[in-house]
Amino acid sequence: MLHTFRKGGVHPPESKLTASEKIVPVELPREVVITFAQHIGAPAKCELKKGDHVNRGDLVAAAGGFVSANVHASISGTVTKIDKYKTALGIPVDTVTITADEEDHKRDIEAIAALKPLRSDEEIAALDSKALVAIIDGAGIVGLGGATFPTKVKLSPPPGSTAEVLIINAVECEPYLTNDHALMLECPDEIIAGVQLLMKAAGVERAIIGIEANKGNAIDLLTAKAAAADSRIEVMGLKVKYPQGGEKQLIDATIGKEVPSGALPIATGAIVQNVATAYAVYEAVKFGKPLIERVVTVTGPSVAKPGNYRAAIGINMKELIDVAGGVPADTGKIILGGPMMGKSVVQIDAPTVKGTSGILMLPEKEAVRNKVEPCIRCASCVSACPMGLEPYLISTLSRLGRWEEVEEAKVMNCIECGCCSFICPSTRPILDFIRLGKTTVGGIIRARQQK
Repeated sequence: MLHTFRKGGVHPPESKLTASEKIVPVELPREVVITFAQHIGAPAKCELKKGDHVNRGDLVAAAGGFVSANVHASISGTVTKIDKYKTALGIPVDTVTITADEEDHKRDIEAIAALKPLRSDEEIAALDSKALVAIIDGAGIVGLGGATFPTKVKLSPPPGSTAEVLIINAVECEPYLTNDHALMLECPDEIIAGVQLLMKAAGVERAIIGIEANKGNAIDLLTAKAAAADSRIEVMGLKVKYPQGGEKQLIDATIGKEVPSGALPIATGAIVQNVATAYAVYEAVKFGKPLIERVVTVTGPSVAKPGNYRAAIGINMKELIDVAGGVPADTGKIILGGPMMGKSVVQIDAPTVKGTSGILMLPEKEAVRNKVEPCIRCASCVSACPMGLEPYLISTLSRLGRWEEVEEAKVMNCIECGCCSFICPSTRPILDFIRLGKTTVGGIIRARQQK
């Protein structure tokens, strides 16, 4: 029996062009740009100065608060710059540039080839929850599904909250993206071990790995691995429906509970972690490896070598795109992430970050918006909204700047999934105005709380 969430949802074309592509390691770059704010929360604080030499895995910037994350060097080399650098979205951020010479590069390659466990299975078994959370914190691990919420924060629920179940998000419902799917097929044992570590860190005796039915081979493989390793871990097949991978939707689909408005997921007794995050936790605990690389899907209908590439965090996007054959001549838009929730870039001369799950290059004919027509009051957006909101109303109120009413319409509950814009027969920019409203109202709420 396949499970799913109760409210709304849509079925965009899956376009999983790289579903059968194995993970391809990308050669370590000779230069990386490491940003200090590649997670939700406070930016990390730089620990280096120009001219310092760092080794691969060394701390570059320390967490700037509880909701923050450490940042590490993904290559060995010398700090050649500490300055502002524009992200792919055109936003100036604080960064460190690390440049490797031939000796640095050679030493990194040799170290990767000779990588050995830092801890034995017995030593890992002896670690308690507090020690595991400390390791995860030290490794700078964040949610790798796109939100980049610091993992240690989710594993430290507020007083009065009790975790009962760990839910592993292996849904990957965004069209085109296949990095999680590829990781499940290549590293199932490591993922199961990572799930067990997260269960211990969270203090729970039950885990559910939710996977959409279009990844049948991953469901079968992880089901077999979980059955052999730990009876407390259940692999649950889910219907193919977007946004199945939304945290609140996944909780509803797997344990049948809805997160109350304004509450955290822990209110349902659930802690949700991405499947790639589970893998990163395994690497941190077993090998002492911080989060310095990840799998990125580089894809698009006209891309010469679309695939799932394991790349150092901080590698230049252009360099990664070149590995996939370069930007196709017919490209009309390049998107970070998938087409539903991703954002179009303004430049590719920019570093990748922990949250870079995909780089999608869409042809011009697929990147152009259709003409906006008047709203026909069909309420399709209401039916499609997985949060039970009235998107047409929130969008209109935002366009008119009626912020009190926007707040009353529960704009802050919007997860920005894009179902409303996708389903709209008049191709209205519903989500665009909702995002405007959410940003504005969020600022108003913060200002009100500070008084």
